[in-house]
Amino acid sequence: MAVVTGFYRTCVIDGVLAHSPAEYVRRPRVSNESPTLGLSHLQFEALLSAARDSANRFDFALVVMLGLRIFEACSTDIADVGEEHGHRVLRVVGKGSKIVLIPLPPAVGRGIDRAIADRDPGPILLNSRGRRMDRHCATRRLRVLAKASVVRLPHMHPHMLRHTFVTTMLDVGVDLRDVQIAARHADPRTTMRLRPGSKQSRSACQLHPRRLHGLGHMTTQRPHMPRTVYIEQIGAESSKLFA
Repeated sequence: MAVVTGFYRTCVIDGVLAHSPAEYVRRPRVSNESPTLGLSHLQFEALLSAARDSANRFDFALVVMLGLRIFEACSTDIADVGEEHGHRVLRVVGKGSKIVLIPLPPAVGRGIDRAIADRDPGPILLNSRGRRMDRHCATRRLRVLAKASVVRLPHMHPHMLRHTFVTTMLDVGVDLRDVQIAARHADPRTTMRLRPGSKQSRSACQLHPRRLHGLGHMTTQRPHMPRTVYIEQIGAESSKLFA
């Protein structure tokens, strides 16, 4: 209906029609909560363990790159891994062909290094045929890991990893603005759709209080800081989440 309404609106603007026949059409209301299910903390740890123990070295890299959209993760190349201001970063081409530098926590960097091994420049993630992994292959790999997990996991698909990335950061008290920047959401309302306490972010996703020990500094508001310092701070906090 959005496409139809936009089409008729353009016709009115161009003078093809006097008025839009879709002007008073009521569209269905979109829920404020994301329909995507995230993993609980226990489920996420089980998935990480299964990926770490997998014979396929690309599985762990796929899971630890969970903050990226799946097309972004699959399109990354070895040449995109670099260093800026003393931190390892990953060059990612996101929506709208926007190029961003993502700080790599040590555990994520090790997962990527394991996937790269001693290969020459090429894709970071490969399928069983040695070609670039796509979203369909990634979905199959996640479902294989779900079966191998010691904890029962839901029917997996790649976007669940990104959902888990956002809800985990919100659960430990990371500021909404920081989560929005890390997830690269244009609107904070998109981030808030995944907020803790919703139907999708169940109480099972909440971390045990012991897990929060030492993370209290992540709940404080941050003053405005230069981009370089901000990259370093986000990288340090992400390292704690993956420690």
